[in-house]
Amino acid sequence: MDAGRDERSVTPQSEDFSAWYNELVLRAGLVDRGPAKGTMVIRPYGYRLWELLQAELDRRIKETGHDNAYFPLLIPESYLRREAEHVEGFSPELAVVTHAGGKELEEPLVVRPTSETIIGEMMSRWISSHRDLPLLLNQWANVVRWELRPRMFLRTTEFLWQEGHTAHAGEADAMRETMLALGLYEEVARDIAAMPVVPGEKTAGERFAGAQRTFTIEGMMRDGRALQAGTSHYMGTNFARAFDISYTSAEGRLEPCHTTSWGMSTRMIGGVIMTHGDDKGLVLPPRIAPYQVVIVPVGRGGEEVLAEARELAIRLRAAGVRVHVDDRPHLSPGYKFNDWEMRGVPVRLELGPRDLAARTALMARRLTEHGKEPIPLDTAPGVLPEVLDDFQALLLRRATAFRDDHTRETGDWDSFTEAVATGWALAGHCGDPVCEEDIKARTGATPRCVPLDGPPFSGPCVRCHAPAAYGKRVIFGRAY
Repeated sequence: MDAGRDERSVTPQSEDFSAWYNELVLRAGLVDRGPAKGTMVIRPYGYRLWELLQAELDRRIKETGHDNAYFPLLIPESYLRREAEHVEGFSPELAVVTHAGGKELEEPLVVRPTSETIIGEMMSRWISSHRDLPLLLNQWANVVRWELRPRMFLRTTEFLWQEGHTAHAGEADAMRETMLALGLYEEVARDIAAMPVVPGEKTAGERFAGAQRTFTIEGMMRDGRALQAGTSHYMGTNFARAFDISYTSAEGRLEPCHTTSWGMSTRMIGGVIMTHGDDKGLVLPPRIAPYQVVIVPVGRGGEEVLAEARELAIRLRAAGVRVHVDDRPHLSPGYKFNDWEMRGVPVRLELGPRDLAARTALMARRLTEHGKEPIPLDTAPGVLPEVLDDFQALLLRRATAFRDDHTRETGDWDSFTEAVATGWALAGHCGDPVCEEDIKARTGATPRCVPLDGPPFSGPCVRCHAPAAYGKRVIFGRAY
């Protein structure tokens, strides 16, 4: 960081987006670096973001008939080896326990990278009849995947997530579940995180290890890169056959179950930061902001102003607003203003003796071209929920416009390379993983998804000119 830059500021996005992000997550008080390489400590302000997002998703998961459960962190290594493609896909990321209790273990234990295998083992015990189906489970847990290039929230050795695992009698039911989960993720991303994600299917080369089909929601960050923000997988009968997850049908036949798995993680917090943040710091959607409103007493009003601020906070809480009074006596109002801008609070209220006399407060939105405006103290509890809803909608519109402005339909290689240098390219693709690797080697871009609502397309592959697969253009972009 430049020696002359204010210690409360961050590197501008246009100068170095990666540095901006790395500085911001620390200075905004979201995380700190953990003692083991690649780990993070989620600080209270950052964890509150996760709790609010978690609550919204957990409610939707339960409303659709799923039950929460918990499964062991340590998984016998032999479990992973029962599904060959799965263990191959995760082998480079596994952390394995070989010694415990002062001696070498008879069988190594894998620290949970994902729970298909342990949950598959339990499903095989719990399912015997068609009457036991569907089995709809969800787990909130931590997982470990050894990360060589860590970045807070986006790629860390340990992270938090939910993972849904379900078993069904047939493919149609399992596919409905797969798409239901994808729809929940899209809804939470759009309506809660204000992220205009694109739902779509992964190409064969990008599928989850062991899945027959993988679906994703992809968001565009403010540097034009893509972020995979949630995935839902139809596993077919791969895990059912490996773990003997079977049921007796109504006709008396023994049939393998069709299973699904789906997950969303603390990576979403990174997505919120990079979708909305600016050179002043975080910009938080009100629906997941730890504090939606911060009241800052100013001037020399002393206890009278502070008492009014606290009384206003009580009334705002009664109106459903998450509010905080910044009564730190050792800091100037200017420092507090900058601090809460850095931390992304949607609305700041300034209250001083003159405001108190006029029965108003000065309101400053985190993003505004109109500066500060007075808001009557008596009507603030009725007005501010609408202000927050408008701010939430503004963020979604702004992010959608940015994504659309940085997405181009491309039909030739030159326009394709130009598009993925700054955003996304929509292009014909043959579907060959070898072609995908060639594109990645030349541009750094990978196929993000085949958009579910993409228009029909029947032209050639943008790279090799073979007939395009999928019947639609594919989104390509550089990704996190």
